[in-house]
Amino acid sequence: MTDTVSTAGPKVYHSVLEATELPRLIRVTDNLYAAAFTLMKLLPARYIVDRAEDEDVLTPGTPVIETSSGTFGLGLAMVCQLRGYPLTIVGDPVIDDDLRRRLEMLGARVEIVHDHGGPGGIQAARLARVEELRQERPDSFVPRQYDNPDNPAAYNAVGDLVTGTLGSVDCLVGPVGSGGSTGGLAASLRLANPGLHLVGVDTPGSIIFGAAEGTRLLRGLGSSIIPGNVDHPAYDEIHWVAPPEAFDATHELYRRHGLFMGPTSGASFQVAAWWAARNPYDTVLMVLPDEGYRYQSTVYNDTWLRANDALPAPNPEGPRLVEHPAEVNAAWTRMMWARRGYEAVVGATP
Repeated sequence: MTDTVSTAGPKVYHSVLEATELPRLIRVTDNLYAAAFTLMKLLPARYIVDRAEDEDVLTPGTPVIETSSGTFGLGLAMVCQLRGYPLTIVGDPVIDDDLRRRLEMLGARVEIVHDHGGPGGIQAARLARVEELRQERPDSFVPRQYDNPDNPAAYNAVGDLVTGTLGSVDCLVGPVGSGGSTGGLAASLRLANPGLHLVGVDTPGSIIFGAAEGTRLLRGLGSSIIPGNVDHPAYDEIHWVAPPEAFDATHELYRRHGLFMGPTSGASFQVAAWWAARNPYDTVLMVLPDEGYRYQSTVYNDTWLRANDALPAPNPEGPRLVEHPAEVNAAWTRMMWARRGYEAVVGATP
C-alpha cells in the first residue's frame, strides 16, 4: 500500500476571530490532554455578539458597555473593533498598562473604578458603574458575561471539537471565574459521557464556592461575587490553589512541556496533573485559558514575585481534603462538592 499525501493545503480563515477562538488539543502526558487557548474568552465574546446581532439587539453603531479587567475585555475589544461597535470597558486597577494600551489601540474606552469596601468588593463596584453607564445610554448593549447564558453556550463548539478528536472524556479540570468555560464545556462533554467528573479550580479569597472573602493575588479565576453562570450542581470536586503554588505550576508547565501560559492555566495544570496521576486509566482534559505574554512582567518576573511575597513554591504533599469551604486556608485545598447546590454545601443562600 502506498501512502496518500493530502494536497488540500492549509485552511484560510475568514477573520482572526475564527483563527484564534478555538483551542489546540495537546497530549501532555499519557492520559492528560490540554485545551490550550490563545485567548479563551474571545469565543464567548464573539458568540454573545453574534446572538445579539441575530436578535437585532445590536445594530450598526450600538454602543457596547461591559465590565472586565482581563481577557474577556480584550476578546470583546477585538470583536467590537472588527464589527464597528464603540466599546467601553469598566475595569479596576489590576488592568496593567500593557493590557490597557492594547484595549485602547483596539478603540475601547477604558474606565477604572476603585474598591470602596462595599459588599461584593471591586466586582460589585464595576457592575454598579456599568449600570450607571447603561442608564445614561439606554440604547447600549451590555454582554453581561457573568450571567448571560450565551457565555456557557459558546463552549458547545469546544465540546464538539474535543468529542470529535479525543472521544469520551472522563474528567474535565478548569479554572472558575464567570463559570462559563467549565460549566458550558462540561455540559457539552456530558452529552457523550454523563459520568464526566468536573473539577473546578478556585483560589483562597474567592467566595464562588463558599470560602471566606479575601485579597486575591491570583487573578483570572475566583470572584468577590457569585456569578449567575456558575452552575454549582455541575461540579464534582473543587480545588482552591494558592498563588505561589499556581505560579510554580505555571513555570513548570513551560519548563517541562513548552506551554507558555498564564497563571490560571498553571492552577489548572497543577490540579489536573495531580488528578491524572491518581487516575491513570481515565482521560483527563484541562482548560488552559490564555498564553503567558501578558504576564511576563509579573508571574514570569522574579522581582514582581518577590515584591508580592509570591515566589513559586511547589506543594509536593498535594491538596488537603476538607469537608466544608469554611476550612479553606492559604494552601492547596480540595473538597468533594458532589454535584450539590450552593446552599446544600455551604448552609446558606448565595
